[in-house]
Amino acid sequence: MKRILLLTALLALAACQKAPKVYTLAAGDISMTVTDFGARVISLKTPDREGKLANIVIGHETAQEYVNPEGERFLGACVGPVANRIGGARFEVDGVEYRTPENDHGHNTLHGGFTGVDNLYWDVVSRNDTSIVFHLLHPDGMEGYPGNLDIKMTYSLSSLGEFKITYMATTDKPTPVNLTHHPFFCLRGDGKGRVEQYVMRIKASRYIPIDEESIPTGEIANVEGTPFDFREPHLIGERISQDNEQLRNGRGYDHNWCIDKVDPFGVEFVCSVYDPESGRYIEVFSDQPGLQFYSGNFFTGDQYRASLALETQEWPDAVNNPLFGDIILRPGGLYKQTCIYRFSAF
Repeated sequence: MKRILLLTALLALAACQKAPKVYTLAAGDISMTVTDFGARVISLKTPDREGKLANIVIGHETAQEYVNPEGERFLGACVGPVANRIGGARFEVDGVEYRTPENDHGHNTLHGGFTGVDNLYWDVVSRNDTSIVFHLLHPDGMEGYPGNLDIKMTYSLSSLGEFKITYMATTDKPTPVNLTHHPFFCLRGDGKGRVEQYVMRIKASRYIPIDEESIPTGEIANVEGTPFDFREPHLIGERISQDNEQLRNGRGYDHNWCIDKVDPFGVEFVCSVYDPESGRYIEVFSDQPGLQFYSGNFFTGDQYRASLALETQEWPDAVNNPLFGDIILRPGGLYKQTCIYRFSAF
């Protein structure tokens, strides 16, 4: 454990002493600015129905502000090696117990730990006008995770209005892997508006209930007759304030929806969000079984529910819930994931 803490501290110190680099991508009507620190998206500009461009993600003014930030840490970052929560900050692989950082409620792990992959610098392998390829080696034992996890991730834009993310990873020891991207979308643009004003649709007939610490209870519940039924479009604000135990536990929406997949491994429609005022429309496509929809409940001030996160993922705390799927990557195996955010306006 001392070795793990020392390694984490050294990497954090290195992050503080290095200046983030910034890169710009563009295709058609959309453009994006990214940084090598956490492979973050720090700006994403798309047109509204009148063709006016605005930044539709919440972030800081400069890349340097993401290093040891005050407030929300995961803005626009790649998150892992295990996104979402690990209950009790522990898991077992092949009968061996591993302990991970207790960075959530004092005894759970959130988004990998204190460092994760979002507080590290990624190498840029290649780039052009429309795409960039990042690489990161998450070392064996860092924050308690076994194995050298070798990650390659590509961001690409297309003239069709698509932002595509592809992930690939290998390991030399069995280890859990659940990577995701953590953008906070503000469709009104430039931090304006509220998520309650957006229209949401999610292709899911089930979701995963959580306890008061946002840890899955182990149940897989039907959305029928609940505020979690977005199979038909609903205003997010229509039911977010209902007297519902799950909404209280999440202080709003902060849950995983179990996507109704046709092909378990295919890239399929997952959800959509529409802003009636600007006309901006996001469609999300993914090959993952889950979607974490977070309605920005833990922000304060002007940022409270001013943006939402749409995180394609494996189901949370799967390492401690056998019915949630196997997320253990083994030597010789290949972790692959694709997520597409498609932007339009009408």
